[in-house]
Amino acid sequence: MSKTKKIIEAAEKQFILIGTAHVSAESVAEVESEIRAEKPDCVAIELDEQRLKSLNDTEAWKNLDVVKILREGKGFLLIANLVLSSFQKRMGEGAGVRPGDEMRAGIRVAKELDIPSVMVDRPIQTTLRRAWAKTSFIGKSKLLTTLLGSAFGNEEVSTEQIESLKNASEMDGMMAELSEAMPVVKEVLIDERDRYLASKIWESVTGAHDERKKVLAVLGAGHLPGVERTLGEIANGNKSLTDVSEISTIPKKTAKTNFFKWFISILIVALIAFGFVIGGKEKGADMLGAWLIWNGLLAGVGAILAAAHPLAILVSIVGAPFTSLCPFIGVGFLSGLVQAVMKKPRVRDLETVQDDMNLKGIYKNRLLRVLLVFLLSSIGSSIGTFVAGTDLVVSITQAIRSIF
Repeated sequence: MSKTKKIIEAAEKQFILIGTAHVSAESVAEVESEIRAEKPDCVAIELDEQRLKSLNDTEAWKNLDVVKILREGKGFLLIANLVLSSFQKRMGEGAGVRPGDEMRAGIRVAKELDIPSVMVDRPIQTTLRRAWAKTSFIGKSKLLTTLLGSAFGNEEVSTEQIESLKNASEMDGMMAELSEAMPVVKEVLIDERDRYLASKIWESVTGAHDERKKVLAVLGAGHLPGVERTLGEIANGNKSLTDVSEISTIPKKTAKTNFFKWFISILIVALIAFGFVIGGKEKGADMLGAWLIWNGLLAGVGAILAAAHPLAILVSIVGAPFTSLCPFIGVGFLSGLVQAVMKKPRVRDLETVQDDMNLKGIYKNRLLRVLLVFLLSSIGSSIGTFVAGTDLVVSITQAIRSIF
């Protein structure tokens, strides 16, 4: 049996798992041949309905409403989606395939043989929002750095390297590195989805579909060990693993998180007010100026680095000191919105968005420029809040020492 093929027998059911590399020509051929040879009662695909729609609808980018995305606070999620899609596309170019071709092949052959196919992955938006919500500030910084590095990197990946991704040793090493560097991200992107995939594969031949006896599942190789293990546990009686309601929702912001955000805002205002009380107008004005300058300056620098429209730069500078004190809105939304209005993305920008995910293209493409303005002004404001906050604490400490 192939290393990328696993078979589980349970309760008179047969689960055939095919592990693939998402940009592998060999994986496409293997999926096609296995479905024809096994003739399962059902084909399970590692996709959700939204990603299936995206695979089939190449014109989807034309309907993208970037203003709505920023307003709903999904700017970082869109950036992550674009980076991941661009990276996979770049990998696939060397192998002569498109990302997801093995999934398309599975759906196509299943339809040709009149076999039902089901999408068994968790919605991508849920996965990304759970990963973002559960990651600390430092973790978010690592994640953004990794994403941007992969987006702007120009390292070529050979066909041999792509195929090696299906080998257990290579995959184990990558999972170990991810677990060590970003354990929460690995938990959400891999472990939770292993359980979700296994539960939906199990459902595809049980319950309302009990008449089905054999399912063939097309999965990324990284999910093969976890899905195999979880299916085995379910088959051995641990039916609690089939309840995935807890990992199908976005974690709500805890009272602790909300308190911390408001605490920082109140603390900053209190420090400046205290500066006026113990140091007089001059000291208070200096502290207020430090807050305004650090926040506005660094947010403005971020917007300038993004080559933002002058009005978007001005909005970043003026807005950052105030949005930093308001948990409900960030300066990135304001600057990105102004950039989108002043340099409205064109149809051709939407058509070439994935091809333009590189250092040169991101400045040329108006949609990507909006996202870059949003990202860099947000990062600048965050750094400004930290620097200004530190400056205020030092100033208060010095003022107190001068009194006593």
